[in-house]
Amino acid sequence: MQQWLAEIAYETRSGYKTVKEAFFLPTIDDVRSAITKKGGYVLNIRPYSRSPIERLLARSAWWQVQLLRGIQFRTHTTSPGVALWKMIQAETNPRRQNILAPAREALARGLGVIDALKALNIFDHGTLAILAGSERANRLSEGIPHAIQSITEKRKNTRAVVGTMSWIGFDVFTIVTSLWAGKDMVLGWFRDNPPDKPEEKEKFEYVVNNLELTWDILIWSSVGIGVFLAWCILSFWLNRGRKDWPTAKLVRKIPLIGAYLRDLAFADSMLACARMLRGAVPIDIALKQSQEASGSPEVSAYWEESSYDLGRGVGLGVALDRKPLTRAERLEIAGLSDLGQVATVMESIAEMRAVSAKTRHKFIVWIAFLLTGVFLMVAFGSAIYALTVMNMSMDSMMGGLMQGAI
Repeated sequence: MQQWLAEIAYETRSGYKTVKEAFFLPTIDDVRSAITKKGGYVLNIRPYSRSPIERLLARSAWWQVQLLRGIQFRTHTTSPGVALWKMIQAETNPRRQNILAPAREALARGLGVIDALKALNIFDHGTLAILAGSERANRLSEGIPHAIQSITEKRKNTRAVVGTMSWIGFDVFTIVTSLWAGKDMVLGWFRDNPPDKPEEKEKFEYVVNNLELTWDILIWSSVGIGVFLAWCILSFWLNRGRKDWPTAKLVRKIPLIGAYLRDLAFADSMLACARMLRGAVPIDIALKQSQEASGSPEVSAYWEESSYDLGRGVGLGVALDRKPLTRAERLEIAGLSDLGQVATVMESIAEMRAVSAKTRHKFIVWIAFLLTGVFLMVAFGSAIYALTVMNMSMDSMMGGLMQGAI
């Protein structure tokens, strides 16, 4: 699907009227057909991509919360799809109209509210899982507060991580820039003032070479880590809403961070599945919906394999009892005897995964502090090391001056 911006001429009683409209369709021919059906004449069609300001606004937690609250407010008197359509029709800001254009086209083609929200490509898969589960159970208005709570909680976690990493990054940046700025001057002074004695000169050169190697490792390793972190942040921001891409695969291979992301995905999908089951959604549909809504391939594979085994006639407890669930979770799942217990057990697992995610989040922060402390210790240690080298050089110079005076 592609967003298009078309300039259209409509024939009116007072003559031709030119307007600009946004379309969300696969090809340019589809856009021409849609305009012809509306009785318009195509003047110009061009592909449209969101500007950086629109991307920032659309993917901000504030915009997402406002959109969901608007839908929730209107669902008291109408259906969720109609509520979203009225919000889009009432929007007068051109920038927000462009952001909402994919959802408008999805609703115009007869798709549901969840498909329209997916078309916006602004919500993460965990939020969509909660919304989809509530919508399947015909309780979207009840599920929206939980989705908003999930967005708010993730925003708090993100702020905590960003704040911590910013402070750590500032410390490392100041140390690295100091090393980078003073490296050539300090090492140049050392090499210009070596000791005179051969045995001291050999030891002096050995120490200076080690000092240069240490500073090079500190500088280039910090630069490489900084570039990697910046690339990951930018990639996750640009690819928000997608299920998988190379950067996400790489990040998931990092042991603690990969487990943290998996816990978040399990907590969201388990909670969504529990909501669907409490809303009397058939178990096979609930499992398939949880699979589609999850952004983690490992979690999606869990739901897919469970759904496949359930379709082969395997018992529900056995079908759900598989990795990557923990031993305690598998024992809880294996003890299922009737469908009425499934939602309760899934809510319990979602709660445990959420607690585990918070614990891993704290570990990530503390490990970042620890590694930064080690980095700063090495940096300061090398600076003290440089002072010992300077003393060797100064002693040699003073010895030479004393001999010259005598």
